[in-house]
Amino acid sequence: MTSAAELPASSGSTFTSHQDLKQTQESDRLSNKTGVFVTVHGHFYQPPRENPYLDAIERQPSATPFHDWNERIHWECYRPNAFARILNDRGEVVGIVNNYEYMSFNIGPTLMSWLERHDVEVYQRILEADTKSSERLHGHGNAIAQVYNHIIMPLANERDKYTQIRWGVEDFRSRFGRDPEGMWLAETAVDYATLEALVAEGIRFIILAPSQSQRCRPFPTQDDPHPEWHEVGGSQIDPTRPYRCYLPDSYSSKDKPYIDIFFYDGPISRDMGFSDVVYNSHHFAGRVGAAVRGDHRPAQLISVATDGETFGHHKKGTEKTLAYAFIGEFPNHGWTVTNFAHYLSLNPPTWEVEIKPVTAWSCAHGVDRWQDDCGCGGEGGVWHQKWRRPLRDALNWLRDQLTEVYEEYGKQLFGDPWQARDEYIQVIRDRSPANVSRFLSRHQTHKLTAAEQVDALRLLEMQRHALLMFTSCGWFFEEISRPEGTQILRYAARALELAGDVAGVQLEKGFVKHLGLAPSNVDTFKHGGEVYHQQVLTAQIGFQQVAAHYAITSLFANHKTPENRSSVTSQDAASKQPHPYQKRVYCYTANELDYQLQRMGSLTLVVGHLKLVSEITWESEHLVFAVLHLGGWDFHCCIQKFSGRRDYSEIKEKLFTALQQASAAHTILVMTQLFREEAFNLQDLFAEERHRIMQLLSQETLTRLNQLYTQAYRDNYGVIMAFHRDELTVPQELQVAAEIALGYRCMMTLRSLEQDITEPQTSWNHIVELEAIATEAKHLRCRLNIPEGRQILEQLIVRSIWQLLHDPNGTVDADIQRLEKLIDVGYQLNLGISLHRSQELYFSGLHNQIASMCFTTLDHDQDTNKCPNLLKLGQKLAVDVSAIVNQLV
Repeated sequence: MTSAAELPASSGSTFTSHQDLKQTQESDRLSNKTGVFVTVHGHFYQPPRENPYLDAIERQPSATPFHDWNERIHWECYRPNAFARILNDRGEVVGIVNNYEYMSFNIGPTLMSWLERHDVEVYQRILEADTKSSERLHGHGNAIAQVYNHIIMPLANERDKYTQIRWGVEDFRSRFGRDPEGMWLAETAVDYATLEALVAEGIRFIILAPSQSQRCRPFPTQDDPHPEWHEVGGSQIDPTRPYRCYLPDSYSSKDKPYIDIFFYDGPISRDMGFSDVVYNSHHFAGRVGAAVRGDHRPAQLISVATDGETFGHHKKGTEKTLAYAFIGEFPNHGWTVTNFAHYLSLNPPTWEVEIKPVTAWSCAHGVDRWQDDCGCGGEGGVWHQKWRRPLRDALNWLRDQLTEVYEEYGKQLFGDPWQARDEYIQVIRDRSPANVSRFLSRHQTHKLTAAEQVDALRLLEMQRHALLMFTSCGWFFEEISRPEGTQILRYAARALELAGDVAGVQLEKGFVKHLGLAPSNVDTFKHGGEVYHQQVLTAQIGFQQVAAHYAITSLFANHKTPENRSSVTSQDAASKQPHPYQKRVYCYTANELDYQLQRMGSLTLVVGHLKLVSEITWESEHLVFAVLHLGGWDFHCCIQKFSGRRDYSEIKEKLFTALQQASAAHTILVMTQLFREEAFNLQDLFAEERHRIMQLLSQETLTRLNQLYTQAYRDNYGVIMAFHRDELTVPQELQVAAEIALGYRCMMTLRSLEQDITEPQTSWNHIVELEAIATEAKHLRCRLNIPEGRQILEQLIVRSIWQLLHDPNGTVDADIQRLEKLIDVGYQLNLGISLHRSQELYFSGLHNQIASMCFTTLDHDQDTNKCPNLLKLGQKLAVDVSAIVNQLV
């Protein structure tokens, strides 16, 4: 049986024409209100993982070999779905499908912010998918909004409900350029108060699980003015039609406000998550087809919903299944691939529904998974969740305390503090100084001083973190000390800190007392209070830590060495001259006002004056730093507030005088006497930069070791070959020496190739050397473990294809030959290279630049190898080029 998304190889030449025919047929169906419609909805979401103090995700070792879990899931799911392959039975790419163009989807705003920052190509593919689906589906795009940071709406107070919706809508509007028609509720958690807020904010429809319905009935008609209610509380509701849900009298006026609801097909959705049905597009279509009602109704919608991460992350390769189902299997059955908004425009509800009071799709006990020890999400009954209720109570208490602070101090700065909070999403989306100034001008009660502007932003950030601390993931699993629980407590800690900065209130003691009632399953922690002390307080970061990070890393600045860094005195800074050197440290701007470095033997001393500014709250501090590098991994760094030019000059003079004695102990003693503050070292750096510096400090040692291993390998080459010739196990010491030596040689050659890639003859020589290395490694059965080398090769191949397609002055035949050789050597080195990006780039140019070049050559009877060589390159990249080849024959 063929795999999930395979076509026979012979179908490649007719794939495009078949697609054109299907698109014509689909266009006809999209205007027809009758027939079978299919919607696959993906809920794409990742919990916010950013450090609250740095506004960035730090390295997560559990996601290795990736930097963090966002990055790992991105490469396994989000990107593959933007470039889903359709393969023939030879494994060649016949088509590349943007799945977001055909599936209904919501992507959490916090995840979209990450995508926008880390892979703008995929981010743009998602936006383009919504635009194209809107054009295809008569103005109804596939994307729907989501409540902002995935809080459980029935457990939120009224004000937070509205802010979550308004932030979700504004975030959506700023990205997709239109108002959302639908909204995804976190965990599909709903109650009537949530529906009222959604209706008030103009949301037309939501998606729920069938288990969340209570009863339904057809609309009254002249023949049946009082239709009978049907009890469907046991997931018995018919999910093939939309329903209208009127707000109860207690929530609405006499005009009966309403919202439309789609209930996804529960059995198919469960199969998608927990069976193998999505590993084969034919089976998937068959499963969908089994849900089609044969009662001759004019129209019906088969809709399924699941976590979007199912496709590619939880179930590897199933983005291909989805792609072929959309463009192959579903159309072949005569079904129309649509989204909820489009179907609603064709077939508005003719039935009404009442929902159960408080429900969610992942808890059989209402919403107790996020507030009680209900058993959902436990480890098979081994661990309790008695911590859930105290954690919820503690955060509710803190929210109410923060509300008092916000209202008391906010009314002094904002005309309407709560309107300012609702519109703060505009600042979260764009923190440029000009945009923040405009926002403050709109909402201020009077022209704010610089200090008042800082307090205004602190208050708004306090409220942002007060919302983030209710992110549902904190309760979802079995233990409070998991990363998700720790993360929401870190948001709470940041909110506490900001409240103290503005109002001087001390709320932490009361909060920790509440957390002490949340028992942990882990003996190390005992309760939530200990989790807070051990995992939250230890992660707090202030201006001094940022300054220490800047000071130590300044010794390793690769873009500006300390020796040639312009030094400006504090007196110059006071005269408001432009800062000579500015650097961004996460969400801080570091303005270097003075910097002096001296070396004495193995000791290096740096003294400087720094102004740090938070890009988020605009608060700033002037700080003095001194760093003594004793060599190797030993650093001693001291930080204190800048107290004036005279004191600063005195500090510099005493420190550099102490250095003249060339005594590390004496210099450290003087630093301690002058600063009288906590000292920092390499371990106190933020993880990313610490790891970079550790690698730099290790480089000299590693280079020396590589040279030693290379010498050992050369001296014992004949011995190693003799072992292999007689099929004996090579001594581990010699085999390791061979692998390290060849890996080092390979990396040196790749780095040279990277620099010389535009030089034809030189680059060719480097490729020949790589071939020799590959041959040698094969003979000696060496496995080259050089991930950086794999990345260099992949980037060089992409770069070469780009140049081939876009450089009119290139020597095409020679470039193609060299590129093919580069691909071959990538496989010969057995580095595990991926040609996905190269395939995407080649495929995008196949039917325009390449086809155009081939047909132009044919029309003019030119005798050239360019066209055959370009098509041969496609075969090398595993792209099906038979459609063009057959037309040229």
